[in-house]
Parts: sequence; structure tokens; C-alpha cells
Amino acid sequence: MKVKICGITCLEDALAAAEAGADALGFNFAEEAKGKGRYIDPGEARNIAEQLPPFVVTVAVTVNEDPERVREYLEFMDRVQLHGEETPEACGQFGPRAIKAFRVGPGFNPERMLEYPVGAYLLDAFVPDQRGGTGTTCDWDMARCARALAGPLILAGGLTPENVAEAVRAVGPYAVVTAGGVEREPGKKDHERVRSFIHNAKTSLSG
Repeated sequence: MKVKICGITCLEDALAAAEAGADALGFNFAEEAKGKGRYIDPGEARNIAEQLPPFVVTVAVTVNEDPERVREYLEFMDRVQLHGEETPEACGQFGPRAIKAFRVGPGFNPERMLEYPVGAYLLDAFVPDQRGGTGTTCDWDMARCARALAGPLILAGGLTPENVAEAVRAVGPYAVVTAGGVEREPGKKDHERVRSFIHNAKTSLSG
């Protein structure tokens, strides 16, 4: 089970998550993340990325970003997570390095995912006027149906150390993501909760 800790804003939290076994770290470059304290300047993210240990994947989280800017991010980030209303054509420019996010709510059709030529799909909860980071749990039944259609599938939405094992068993995703579920305050991680989340996710299918 792969684990991504998102909303990283400082080197201390990045290194703590990596030491705890995180497979990927998310850096939010979308302006709307400022309201939740999870925005980080791309230059600061680049500096953090250069100090990470090997084999930790870095992900730029964007919302309806200009493609040229996304290409700039991919000069120092491993992947880009497209969390807006990007078209299949726009996402296809970045191929396997792109992760397309979908909000599971009214009108969501899992077959839409197949239109996007990307490396992975992320499912998050639907909350009006918010794109991720809501703390609301995704519809796990719908997520399980989507996983059967396309993959790799990444599950997000309201995941915490307390419910991540249940989510993994219910959906069977390729990876799970959390941001607010392991925070001690907006934008800052609780390192003990980070360790618990990663441990619970990675041992959820043992035994």
C-alpha cells in the first residue's frame, strides 16, 4: 500500500513523513490552498525536494494551472496532480506523470476517468465550491466501482489514522492520501499522527 502525505509546507514535516515511510509528498501550489494554510511557494517546495531522501516521490498539486507553468513544476517535481476542471487533452500533455483528481458526488460517472490519458486517478469527496482538503469522506462504494474500471486509483477524502485501514479494505486502492487528517494545526503536521496513518495504511491488509 502506497501512502502520500499532502499539504507539506516545511522541511521538518517533509523529513518526518519520509522517515515514517511515506512514499510520496504533496506540495499545494493552488492559490485556494492558502485558506487552509496548505499553500507553499513553488521555490520553497523545490528547496525541500532537493533535501529529501531517495525514492520519495514529489507531487505538485494544481488547480486549472497554465500548462506552461505545470511544465515548470515538473522540472523539479516528479508528478503533477491536476485537481481542477482540466480537459482530457490538457491532462494528456503530461501523460504518465499526471494524476487526475475527480470529486465523487452527484453526476460522477467512473467511466469518465477512461477519457483521461494519465498515469493515475485520484478520487476525493465532493463538497460544493471546494477542490480537495475538505476532511469529508469519499463514497467508498463508488470508489470501489471506479477502481474496477481504471487504475492505479488513489483514494483521498477525510482519511485519518482512525479510518484509513477500513478504507483500504473497503476500496482496495493503489494508494491513500491525507492532509488534514494528520495536522496539529492548519498547514502543520502532527508527526505522531503521520506515523500512525502510514503504519495503519501499510498494515491494513496483513493478517
